Amino acid sequence: MDEQLPDRPTDPAAPGLPPADPDTKDWTWVLDRPCPECGFVAADVAVTAIAPALRASAVRWRGALARDDVRVRPVPGTWSVLEYACHVRDVHRIFGERLALILDEDDPAFANWDQDAAAVNGRYDAQDPAAVAEELVAAAEATAARFAAVRADQWDRQGRRSNGSVFTARTLGRYYLHDVEHHTHDVGA
Repeated sequence: MDEQLPDRPTDPAAPGLPPADPDTKDWTWVLDRPCPECGFVAADVAVTAIAPALRASAVRWRGALARDDVRVRPVPGTWSVLEYACHVRDVHRIFGERLALILDEDDPAFANWDQDAAAVNGRYDAQDPAAVAEELVAAAEATAARFAAVRADQWDRQGRRSNGSVFTARTLGRYYLHDVEHHTHDVGA
């Protein structure tokens, strides 16, 4: 649920599942209206609720990664629970970095991240579910701690994506939390 790059580097020689269908939507609209797929309402999220929600979601991911069918794709072109979990782990890391940029720099530009290339190049389908569970929880905790430490005078600091989308620390947290919650919904966790 992030910006897409026009040319995705992939390793066609890499074994494993074929790439899932790319997500080419610009999901920033979730900041203005409820998500009809998962029911998330970003505007209702208080900044003090972001960190606890991230921590609670990580617990649900741990349970999802313990399923017997963790590597099974529900339909061709859709990620398995394991692949979604790897994505969410990386989302925690990316958004932790983006929040740090917003807090440390004036109007930083975020580096592009191609989630589909990350899934292929990172071999999400071949990762160890137990290791991913630990990494996801650790990444969620690290970023939750960053959001919990944001001071009242920092919530309106800004950063931007290469496509021009501008985020404040507040809207970044809400957008990020939607991504995490949406994928929790995707896997039924």
